[in-house]
Amino acid sequence: MFEVLTKGFRSARARLSGKQVITEAAIDEALRDIRVSLLEADVALHVVNAFLAHVKEKAIGEVVQVKAKKGDRKVEITPAEHFVKLCNDELVALMGEGERGIEFEPGGRPTAVMMVGLHGTGKTTTSAKLAGLLKEQKHKVMLVAADVYRPAAIDQLKILGQKLGIPVFSQPGVQPPELCVNAMAQAAAEKRDVVIFDTAGRLAIDEPLMQELSEIKGRTKPKNIFLVVDAMIGQDAVRMASEFDRRLDLTGVVMTKMDGDARGGAALSVRAVTGKPITFVGMGEDLSKIEPFRPEGVASRILGFGDVVGLVKDFEKVVDEEKAEADAIKILKGDFNLYQFLDQIRAIQKMGSLRDTLEKLPFFHDMVPEGAAVDEKVLGRIEAMINSMTPDERKSPDIIDDRRAKRIAKGSGRKPAEVKDLVQRFETMREVMKRVGRQPSLLGRLPGFKEALDLAKSRGEDVSDLMPSDADQRGSWGGYGVRRLSPAEKERRRKKEKAAKKQRQKGRKKR
Repeated sequence: MFEVLTKGFRSARARLSGKQVITEAAIDEALRDIRVSLLEADVALHVVNAFLAHVKEKAIGEVVQVKAKKGDRKVEITPAEHFVKLCNDELVALMGEGERGIEFEPGGRPTAVMMVGLHGTGKTTTSAKLAGLLKEQKHKVMLVAADVYRPAAIDQLKILGQKLGIPVFSQPGVQPPELCVNAMAQAAAEKRDVVIFDTAGRLAIDEPLMQELSEIKGRTKPKNIFLVVDAMIGQDAVRMASEFDRRLDLTGVVMTKMDGDARGGAALSVRAVTGKPITFVGMGEDLSKIEPFRPEGVASRILGFGDVVGLVKDFEKVVDEEKAEADAIKILKGDFNLYQFLDQIRAIQKMGSLRDTLEKLPFFHDMVPEGAAVDEKVLGRIEAMINSMTPDERKSPDIIDDRRAKRIAKGSGRKPAEVKDLVQRFETMREVMKRVGRQPSLLGRLPGFKEALDLAKSRGEDVSDLMPSDADQRGSWGGYGVRRLSPAEKERRRKKEKAAKKQRQKGRKKR
């Protein structure tokens, strides 16, 4: 969903590539690209102007040191990388630093969470998703069907609560404010620590709705009031958030349909306009598809570096840690067959949209051409072909000849050429992973991978599982593979870099 935004920031970075001094003219050109992409993404105009002014103020006229110390080693820093860091900091500041969750009542008293919003934003489903997330965190949750004007909403919440194993409180004929008060008393009696009110909505904001919500707030004193907005409605979401905040004093915003084709402007504008953070985001239809909003991850994706930390968190939800570690060792040794490959495919399928998963890879925009569609069904076709193979063929794909390929294709509804292509790509991948296992530094050559981890680390995020440890630096596998150089190797590298620098200088003089 951040493709429009990413395009502008990538263009700006390219303009500054190779420059040693960030001048006003260079900054203006780069910011022009960013301005266009921000406006195309439906970011509020005054938010765009403020963002660009802050970046320009910090960047203009700065001379960037081309070398700096990082621990016991020297690293090169370019103006383009410096500019990216400035943009990253401003984006994170714009959306609010750190994850914002639910604030709980002290002393074990029930915590009230009031969900508000208009019709069609996914309020009822989001209430159930949030309840499911809290249940996973070992909270005792109760859902309250406070939208008494739509019987279908009550039935929907009961069905969702049954799927999640969470009780739904409802009282026919009782008005919402009284209903919510009764629900809080029931929760206290049952020793439930979180109560989520699914309140009524409207097609548009009106006075009766606001009076009802204000009365619920006054009588139940909710610790959290979350506005549910659809990310795909752009600036209308910001205007809606402003009005609800004025009347109810929101504690946060939950954005739904963040996995859609929205342009992303609402995510950048909501906090700047209302001062209230985005707390959670809905990333799909499944009841598990809700997660805390991570401004750092969104900023990294907008800048074109993916979201490595977010991707790892997604994997942790769907894979068995011990099995994944054992499989990783096999893969890096080259002991990798189609059984493990099928496990990886099924794990990726559990994570949701394939495009959303791929967009979290640092090299996604180098791998997928601009505007190209990601085939969401490709993993299903691969799984069908593997399922049509015999156990021996899965263990040793190299035995698949024309006759076997024809049989597999027939069983999976594909063509023999597709089966052969799958086997060939698998063998190539197995060989690449074997080489990475022998030489871990190869992984650091993936476009944007090292930069993405450095960016995450500079923000204080824990990327220790992805970065090399002391043992890794001595040559074993870890992160993107850094090996401690011997004094002789350091000297050879220094001479090589010096010679390369002289060659570049000669080239510039000739031009």
